[in-house]
Amino acid sequence: MLDSSKELVVITEAYESAGGDPAALCNKNFAGLVVSHNRILFRNNAPGVHIEGAETSTGARAKISVEAGAIVKDPVHLCFGVIPQEGLQEIVSDFEIGERAKVKFVAHCFFPNAVKVKHVMDAKIHVGKDAEMTYSETHYHGEVGGVEVLPVAKVVVEEGGIFKNEFKLIKGAAGEVHLDYFADLKKDAVGELNAKIYGKKQDKIVVKESIILSGENARGLARSRIVASDHCTSEVIGEAVGNAPNSRGHVDCVEIIRGKDARASAVPRLLVIDERAKLTHEAAIGSVDKKQVETLMARGLTEEKAVDVVVKGMLG
Repeated sequence: MLDSSKELVVITEAYESAGGDPAALCNKNFAGLVVSHNRILFRNNAPGVHIEGAETSTGARAKISVEAGAIVKDPVHLCFGVIPQEGLQEIVSDFEIGERAKVKFVAHCFFPNAVKVKHVMDAKIHVGKDAEMTYSETHYHGEVGGVEVLPVAKVVVEEGGIFKNEFKLIKGAAGEVHLDYFADLKKDAVGELNAKIYGKKQDKIVVKESIILSGENARGLARSRIVASDHCTSEVIGEAVGNAPNSRGHVDCVEIIRGKDARASAVPRLLVIDERAKLTHEAAIGSVDKKQVETLMARGLTEEKAVDVVVKGMLG
């Protein structure tokens, strides 16, 4: 086992590889939390942001609160990872965003050497009245695909609140991913759930995004962009429930197949309880746009490189 200082160096390098800013990761001017396996290597508060953390035998517990009315200018940086080839990491987190507060979280999860690693994330998120929270989570995995990722989030957005989430996993082999996000939107609330995953080799991907429109004029979007290549299997379940007058919900799924052995399915579930609610869905499963590929090839790219450019453009 590495000592804390060396482990922090390794994590910082992995964080940079995953697209994070290493200068901001452990910057005491920013609020942040760094957990390697079951050790908290860094924890810092900032004006308006309070982070409590406790180590457990298999991971860590965190309680993150943002004061009412706080406008947090700098992102809150969160970092979770497992450096060894094997291990279990369980992160239990509780987010409390006070009324009228505004905050952005930038999270990175990395498992660069994983052969048999299980990462469990159990999050409860409460966004107060007229508050705004953005949560952007990027994963970095090695090429073996020996990771099992199980993120679960239960979100409640109060009247006039805004919650935007993005889960992004496009570097390395995904492994097995079972994403389960649930958002309950109250009156005039807005919620967006976004998932972008690039599946390769023997990867198995299941994405479930559920939006419950509980309040009048609530607006919700569940969007997924999945690429399944090689022998990867992908299943997307997008759910919207219209339970209040003038609420609007949309489920949007696009899955791209690369290779004859890849498999993909999309299951939209729409339930209207209040007749004044309106729900829509759009799903598309197919191959990469040939015209886009041909245009790039005409500019000198090989077919394989052209396909990669199109795919990465879709995943952003």
